[in-house]
Amino acid sequence: MLMETFLEWNIDRKLSTLTVDNCTTNNAMINILLDKFGGDHIWFKGFFHVRCAAHILNLIVKDGLDVIKSSIEKVRDSVAYWTASLKREEKFEDATRQLGITYDRKLSLDCPTRWNSTFLMLQNAIEYKSVFGRLKLKDSQYKCCPNDDDWELTQDICERLEIFDKVTLLFSGTSYPTSHLFFSDVCDIKVTLSEWAICGIDHVEEMANNMIEKYDK
Repeated sequence: MLMETFLEWNIDRKLSTLTVDNCTTNNAMINILLDKFGGDHIWFKGFFHVRCAAHILNLIVKDGLDVIKSSIEKVRDSVAYWTASLKREEKFEDATRQLGITYDRKLSLDCPTRWNSTFLMLQNAIEYKSVFGRLKLKDSQYKCCPNDDDWELTQDICERLEIFDKVTLLFSGTSYPTSHLFFSDVCDIKVTLSEWAICGIDHVEEMANNMIEKYDK
């Protein structure tokens, strides 16, 4: 249908740029179009495929988060437990009031394929780490409470990943052009990762090395 539209509008020989929105089908679609256009099309003289920057960032950060996977799973399981029913949500909110904590950022379960939703889940949960600890003492069925080391790891990683969240939101904008923002921000990320790789903190260095390996691909 896309090719038929190009031909109908008589732009098939004038087409120089094509923007696609689904990384899983991009390559297949581009290859089909190249085959239909023929070998004398302008694309064959200098075809340059620029992949989605936000998607690449997602893959990079997901590889980095694997370093604290077990801690993230405890937080995820805890959030899932306390948001599984209205009764549990009310019990969690009651515990925040008992500890004098304002419950203004509700718990949110992430979508594991979108790193920034995991980032948001961790950020929100960290605000209530003392609440999770209190509820562990009151509810014998709650067995997935993160320990102090888990909270320390997730808090440190969250603070470091704020730059990636900022850039992801920037790249994902739909009301302004983003292509001119790409180069400087990607360079900043590479510099940041290089600094983490020699910071002397084991889990940060391991995370940085995982992310650099994906970045360099």
